[in-house]
Amino acid sequence: MTRVVYYARYSTDKQSASSIEDQFRLCEAHAMREKWAVVGSYHDAAISGSGMTLRPGIQALLRDAQAGAFDAEISQKGCTSG
Repeated sequence: MTRVVYYARYSTDKQSASSIEDQFRLCEAHAMREKWAVVGSYHDAAISGSGMTLRPGIQALLRDAQAGAFDAEISQKGCTSG
């Protein structure tokens, strides 16, 4: 079974914190349709998307991807293999 993680983010404090939960709901629906095993989630809130260095959620996701902790990542943009 494919092991997946979710990643969600929003970039400014003017956006709603519920944006992350909304994105995770979309990811959950996608994973259920595909019958994938969800093994984790990551997020970054109110942090600019212009670079990855200052986003702790994406940094943790990248570390776990290198360690082979999952097979693919799902975000509202779609799915990418890890």
